[in-house]
Amino acid sequence: MCGIVGYIGENQATEVILEGLQKLEYRGYDSSGVAIHNTKGLVVKKMAGRLSNLISSIEKDPINGNLGIGHTRWATHGVPSDENAHPHTNKAGTIAVVHNGIIENYMTLKKELMEKGYEFKSDTDTEIVVNLLDMYYEGDLLKAVFKAVERLRGAYALGIISSNNPDELIAVRKESPLILGIGEGELFVASDIPAILNRTRRVIYLENGDIVRLSREGYTIYDSEKHVVQREVNEILWDVEAATKDGFDHFMIKEIYQQPSAIKDTLFRRLDDNGDIYLENINIDKKYLDSINKIYVVACGTAYHAGLVGKHVLEKFLEVPVIAEIASEFRYGNNFVDDKTLMIVISQSGETADTLAALRLAKAKGARILSITNVVGSSVARESDDIFYTWAGPEIAVASTKAYTTQLVAFYMMALNFGKLKGTLDEKLYNDYLQELKEISEKVGYTLKKVEDLAKEVANKVKDKRSLFYIGRGLDYYTAMEGALKLKEISYIQAEAFAAGELKHGTIALIEEDTPVIAIATQQEMYEKMVSNIKEVKARGAYTIGITSINNADLENVCDKVIYIEDTISNYMPLLSAIFLQLLAYYTAVVKGNDVDKPRNLAKSVTVE
Repeated sequence: MCGIVGYIGENQATEVILEGLQKLEYRGYDSSGVAIHNTKGLVVKKMAGRLSNLISSIEKDPINGNLGIGHTRWATHGVPSDENAHPHTNKAGTIAVVHNGIIENYMTLKKELMEKGYEFKSDTDTEIVVNLLDMYYEGDLLKAVFKAVERLRGAYALGIISSNNPDELIAVRKESPLILGIGEGELFVASDIPAILNRTRRVIYLENGDIVRLSREGYTIYDSEKHVVQREVNEILWDVEAATKDGFDHFMIKEIYQQPSAIKDTLFRRLDDNGDIYLENINIDKKYLDSINKIYVVACGTAYHAGLVGKHVLEKFLEVPVIAEIASEFRYGNNFVDDKTLMIVISQSGETADTLAALRLAKAKGARILSITNVVGSSVARESDDIFYTWAGPEIAVASTKAYTTQLVAFYMMALNFGKLKGTLDEKLYNDYLQELKEISEKVGYTLKKVEDLAKEVANKVKDKRSLFYIGRGLDYYTAMEGALKLKEISYIQAEAFAAGELKHGTIALIEEDTPVIAIATQQEMYEKMVSNIKEVKARGAYTIGITSINNADLENVCDKVIYIEDTISNYMPLLSAIFLQLLAYYTAVVKGNDVDKPRNLAKSVTVE
């Protein structure tokens, strides 16, 4: 996820673009840049770091001009650096491109272009686009764009200008969001409405496949078949803050609803032409998998809960012992790491201090490090041997939601890929599991619609309770841990997760009349035992809320309320059962009047031990 702003008009483009990029920093903030057309041609200024670095530099050395494009980056290809920052230009410096999204076939295109003599200065997939445009350009920028877009596969938005076409800006939308803003004597393109809301409230939502040509005379929109089309002009009535949140009240609920697309991006952008899993940045083969005798999974908080699910699926598909440990405890116990150990570390930010310390200790002992992180170029990513980037996009709310579910997808994909490589997962099972995984983002979307009102109802029931218990067995226990953490983080209600089979060994003593107990029962092989465990707490006076996909009257007979979610195979159920628990935590915090996005005493990235 990155931010794009483009401008053509009578005002200074640099001022308009930088103002817009400031409103889009929630989309990306590891580097930024602008390309402005003036009497010198295209003047490009870009640099790594926060947008404030770029603004300070331009204040010292202003760039004049009435046509330009700008970008704020969330890295997906290449670490944050001046070279990898956008805009990217062709060798002659006559064409500039800004890009949001992924070019899936960039490796094939890069090889073709290099064979034709094109050179590449960055690690990004975006340079493919600008060099394709250079190859096809014969004086007509729009025709070059048409030809280049036909070659691109993926989800992307583009902003394009050329010094040889000084009165023209072209933008492309394919899957990634892009809007057209209409002002008085000026036109804008942007990734999101906040970028231009101070300049105009007249907006066209470009449709998938649209290519728009902006000039000083007006704009023309072409659909995916290159036909000229008309699109509805909308009047925006939101304020800037609401627009940043896409109309949602908080970033957390926005990010909960971004999960279907985040899960889809994380999965489908790692499928090859045959629909098979291709793990870019992970160079693990059968020989290595046969050589290891154990796997460690190390993380903190929500990432640790994802790691517990990862432990389960890795053991199942690879038939190798997997040890999951909390990062802050790892260095102080007797770990058994050596050169036959694969350590998988998980960190949303890639800067978690305890996780980094564990990584460094394991690496010193000879372990191979595979990291799962959401931030390209982060410390965890730089110090790892292999990397799985979760394409969740920036997560603003402190309580993690879409980062967690994309971490689960990362584990599922690695377990499937490694199991197939090692030969411990046969071809039929691999294909069956992969097909179900391809459908999971839609099921997450259906679950969101199905349970939101129920989450509001239960939130009103539990909002004034002193404590709340979550119980589950197997994978459901790990989901219970994550659900309890979410409720604690933002509602400040004391919530604890218990392994349901352990209740009678002590913790059932905590149950008293009307104690809310959320019982997760999605694992078919333990379903009957789980029903018995629910009866145990119900007999002590608990108010029980069951979560299941299994249509069984047993649960309805024993629970006060049953939440039905979508169904999938048992190993993938944590993706679906987490949705209701996220919504419950969110709406409980809302009804209590808490600061949902910035809960007390917590930070988004924990960079100290």
